Amino acid sequence: MKTIRNILNNFKQYWFLITQIISRDFKRKYKRSVLGVVWSLLYPVLMMAVMTVVFSHMFRFGTEGTNYLVYLMTGIIIWNYFSEATTGAMTSVVDNFSLINKVYIPKYVFPLSKCLFVGINFLLTLIPWFGVIVLTKFGLGTYPASINIYYLLIPFIFAFFFLFTLGIGLMLSCVSVFLRDVFYIFGIILTIWNYYTPVFYSLSILPEKLQYIFKFNPLYQYINTVRDIVLYGKCPSLMTIGILFVLGIASLGIGAIIFKKNQDKFIYYI
Repeated sequence: MKTIRNILNNFKQYWFLITQIISRDFKRKYKRSVLGVVWSLLYPVLMMAVMTVVFSHMFRFGTEGTNYLVYLMTGIIIWNYFSEATTGAMTSVVDNFSLINKVYIPKYVFPLSKCLFVGINFLLTLIPWFGVIVLTKFGLGTYPASINIYYLLIPFIFAFFFLFTLGIGLMLSCVSVFLRDVFYIFGIILTIWNYYTPVFYSLSILPEKLQYIFKFNPLYQYINTVRDIVLYGKCPSLMTIGILFVLGIASLGIGAIIFKKNQDKFIYYI
């Protein structure tokens, strides 16, 4: 209980710093950009359009009885958040070495700020995502998506997903201080992980034994649960919600332990 209270107090104490780092990242990302934040709305739509043409028409990846536009866009926005947040968190400590060397700052602030910054962009992408869902009711795509009361569970699913991503980000930001090769290694891992995650294809095209293996992918669990709600109007079972929660807490717990155990050594390697 004391540890939780200390974490909350530290979070409150350094909240202003976190907001300043997020503000700096926003200015840096959209500097000299004509459209600015609008790109956060356009990007997932443009990606969906390109990938729909490529995978539904050229490579013939489809989902029978399902709106492929919503299927694809759901996978894209969730995968993009994980990819951008973990990659940003990985470099966050090393990129802020000059600040770390000057004043005392809890070092977890940097990967946390990066995950929150990408999270704001993620929330913006939900606007066109929901817009596409609504438009399927008016003829966008072959099959309409579902709008139901189970959407109320989606914020909790995304919250668990944030914890999972933050945990991975803490691990990566710690390892990258001691081993800079992880910058390149993780890029390869992300590429493999992307194909291991059914973003643009359905598990049904794979052999049954392979489907079983793919279901152990945590990202599949998060993406598939959201798809069940928006595409089929299915309510996730308590077991499914429990699995998503445990994945998030376990990832955050392991990441926090690794980070806390090694953070005092960062100054000697940065």
